[in-house]
Amino acid sequence: MSVIESIHTDHGATFGERDGRTIVEHFGRPERTHRAVRNVVGLLEMAYGVVVVEGADRLEYVDNVVSNRVPDEDGQGCYALVLDPQGGIDVDLYIYNAGERLLLFTPPAEAQPLAEEWAEKVFIQDVEIRVATDDYAIFGIHGPKATEKIASVLNGAASPDKRYSFVRGTMGDEGVSVIRTDALTGEESYEVICAADDAEGVYDTLLNHGLNAAPFGYRTFESLALEAGSPLFETELEGTLPNVLGLRTALDFEKGCYVGQEVVSRVENRGQPSRKLVGLTLDGESVPEAGGAVFDGDAAVGEITRAGESPLLESVIALALVDYTLESETLTVRVGGEEVSATVTALPFVEGSDQSARLPAYQ
Repeated sequence: MSVIESIHTDHGATFGERDGRTIVEHFGRPERTHRAVRNVVGLLEMAYGVVVVEGADRLEYVDNVVSNRVPDEDGQGCYALVLDPQGGIDVDLYIYNAGERLLLFTPPAEAQPLAEEWAEKVFIQDVEIRVATDDYAIFGIHGPKATEKIASVLNGAASPDKRYSFVRGTMGDEGVSVIRTDALTGEESYEVICAADDAEGVYDTLLNHGLNAAPFGYRTFESLALEAGSPLFETELEGTLPNVLGLRTALDFEKGCYVGQEVVSRVENRGQPSRKLVGLTLDGESVPEAGGAVFDGDAAVGEITRAGESPLLESVIALALVDYTLESETLTVRVGGEEVSATVTALPFVEGSDQSARLPAYQ
């Protein structure tokens, strides 16, 4: 459920569902809102699952499981993955060191299974794991004026300037933590965390105080992320080898062993994965569905992971997983049983005020 569903309703929200959680789809005219976020700043209630890990051995325990090194300094974080034995992505998560606890932000439906699985594997370590999704509200601030927006309402601290780092302060009468995030929309971006009981006050401050922010929903977030070339959990990450996605921001190749590391390292040492993530610009107005085949001549070379109309480019764009050795820049995509011409396009499709940390990066 949204933490402030009634507030969103008062603002004319249309609701939907992502990963088992009620979210705001849009507040009307999502294409116009898309441009507002690209030009100034927007406000989104984020949908995460939250897991809290406490105890003296919390750092060691989590670090041994995930693909990136967990920071040992309060106020710092990282982006990491939990992999299966074949190296596929089971869960992607943000990990923040909040002093005596670690806060883990996961896709909404993944928090409970992750916490239960980890709790079953705790033996003699001093570790306590619990789901705390309902305890927090998390709001995203995105746009070229995002830093200015945060500065206009945050008291007691300066805006964090390092990705995955956070500061503590207040907004109005409410205590908050403000994270500098990884710019999945291709714009400057922050997340504001507060207690669920303080959500209405914090949302009002972010929406109406200081520099005004345009409220937006997940339909706009996803179109912004597509333009930015950001792979997302449900469409690209889940079950995929991180090497295939060029998701180097989530990998520390020098840390100790974790499940799936052997496969990831073997592909890394080989120099190239079997596939890669590319951007495509399609002719015409037809939008292919996920799984639509991509052809180089008569040869099938991959499939679409997600596609949509770009409000800024006024064309259909898509992300696709294709053969790593593919060199042709002119392809076709199957849409509704017909072949539509497509051109390989450098990512991001749209250059914003920041660059997504998830942009594919290959050796």
